[in-house]
Amino acid sequence: MAAFIRNQICSSAIQQITIKTDAFTTVVRHYASANRVKPFKKVTISDRARNEAKAAQMRDHPEDDGAVIVAGKRLESVRQSLASRGYLRSSKQYAPPEDVLAKIRELAKSANISDSNKKFADNQQKFDFLAACFTTFKHSVPNSSLHDIECVEDALAFYQTPVSTITPLESLKSVDLPENLHIQHEYVRFHPETDTMFGGKSAFPKSSTVVTGLKYKDKYRGHEAKKSWP
Repeated sequence: MAAFIRNQICSSAIQQITIKTDAFTTVVRHYASANRVKPFKKVTISDRARNEAKAAQMRDHPEDDGAVIVAGKRLESVRQSLASRGYLRSSKQYAPPEDVLAKIRELAKSANISDSNKKFADNQQKFDFLAACFTTFKHSVPNSSLHDIECVEDALAFYQTPVSTITPLESLKSVDLPENLHIQHEYVRFHPETDTMFGGKSAFPKSSTVVTGLKYKDKYRGHEAKKSWP
């Protein structure tokens, strides 16, 4: 009887292990098959290929490139403006005339503006008045200051203000400096043939003063120091 019960228990345990093993095997096989088989992905045209096709189409129809031509003209105008004025002097020099007050009053009277402290009636009146001021003084209000001009008095204050394009360093040439202050505006370069105070010897005997710029090559003489090594 004991042997029969023992055999029943062993067969039940073996059956449970087999079921668990089959379940585990099924899960593993399912995971492996999903990992092996890749989903099919439809090949589509890329953005690069689309852009290249569009560029080829634009090359075949040059009449559609009007915007590009206009942009090129704008860039060329900006380049010419920078070449003529430079990066530092972005505005023209302006000196207010002596009769600037009388001229502003006359222009305001011509524009039917009686009160100089009253704001302009509308943008059209403001535009016509400032256009007349530009024609008279040859000096326009920049875009960054248009919102500050609200009446005739604001325009008068603007046209009474001089505009100088001289750099602060250049302006010091015409200023009476103190006796203990001196500004050297020109470069000072050492050369053994001209600087003979100490027998043509420099404080930096191993340093050369080579002029590489074409603008100052004829103005300043270069000097190449002798090296004992390497």
